[in-house]
Amino acid sequence: MQQQSIHTHQFENGLLLIVEEMPGLQSAAFSFLVPAGSIYDGFGKNGSASMLADWITRGAGPRDSRELTATFDNLGIAHSESAGSENITFTAASVADRVTDGLEIFADVILRPHLDEGQFEPVKLGAEQSLIAAEDDPQRKAMVELRKLSFSSPWGLSSDGSLDDLPNISSDDVRGHHERCFRPNGAILGVAGNVDAKVVIEAVGQHFGDWEQKDGAAVEPGDCGPKRTFLEHESAQTHIGISYNSVSFPDPDYYAAWAAVSVLSGGMSARLFTEVREKRGLCYSVYASQASLKHEGRVLCYAGTSNERAQETLDVTLQELKRLGDGIDESELQRCKARAKSSLVMQQESSRGRAGSLARNWFFLEKTRTLDEVRQRIDALTVDSILEYVNRRPAQDFTVLTIGPKELKVND
Repeated sequence: MQQQSIHTHQFENGLLLIVEEMPGLQSAAFSFLVPAGSIYDGFGKNGSASMLADWITRGAGPRDSRELTATFDNLGIAHSESAGSENITFTAASVADRVTDGLEIFADVILRPHLDEGQFEPVKLGAEQSLIAAEDDPQRKAMVELRKLSFSSPWGLSSDGSLDDLPNISSDDVRGHHERCFRPNGAILGVAGNVDAKVVIEAVGQHFGDWEQKDGAAVEPGDCGPKRTFLEHESAQTHIGISYNSVSFPDPDYYAAWAAVSVLSGGMSARLFTEVREKRGLCYSVYASQASLKHEGRVLCYAGTSNERAQETLDVTLQELKRLGDGIDESELQRCKARAKSSLVMQQESSRGRAGSLARNWFFLEKTRTLDEVRQRIDALTVDSILEYVNRRPAQDFTVLTIGPKELKVND
């Protein structure tokens, strides 16, 4: 891999900028994390951050909604805005010499949004349609509910919001979310591509240097949900969600945890797919994923099956999760490493992917992590080191959610 040139700069108002110069590319991108995610929605207002992420680009600075859209299009800037649990993320990518134009436009979006009353109703209707669609998708609903049960409140809440809370959210609530949460201290901006770090630092200082600091919004942590939840739903299918404890992203064991989950669910040759679906034909979909936050982590699993085979699917899936510690084949580890290295190569060739990684790594680790460092950590994984981790942190104490016509028995 080519030598990476990464520069960090913290402005007086607390805004943290990370720039990676990638001269071999023709593009540039940035990822802007603003500490205003769904954990700050407030009781009974889940969905405020998500609605703000939509509303905020419907007019800003000297441009109304249509003019702002036309400006992005005319400059060839592809952008997106989304709310996560901790941050609202703004991303933009274009040819390299347009990145400073994008920063100027997003200074208006972030600091001077119109949040016009006439645009609020379409935002709320869009949120409602998205949430209704989620309710109509049992697999998606299962994972939303499983996350809610598995993580401590409010980190387990869906960043998309909920149909129950939606009627409670007013335009003033969403404006208040912007006023309370948007601040430079705690915000992180990652920029990557064919850029000059000095030019980017100067541009960011010009557009965001006057952004005033403020205290962060308060979050009141709560508990996780119950270990067993059954949601009755008359259907020909049963949806099963399983979770168990894992590690946070900053934890030294993170890569071993990732590899363990990758052995379980890292493609069509992985354990869950071959043992639960292919060999036994129990389900049409089964997978697991590592979900790591800054302070906690869980493995989240899903299986979708027929009602007749639901109990056996649950039993066999739990068995596969627990027997991982019995042994891992070297070929399974090599497949994990090959997938990870392919991802690193693609990230090296993507300014958007690299900008996002720079910002996320600093959010979780408060430092940068080069692609070469990640590759070294992956190369250092061995079957023994993964098994040592799995046996020290075995799959147990499961949280189990089922959606279907009949409650299942958990034999854990």
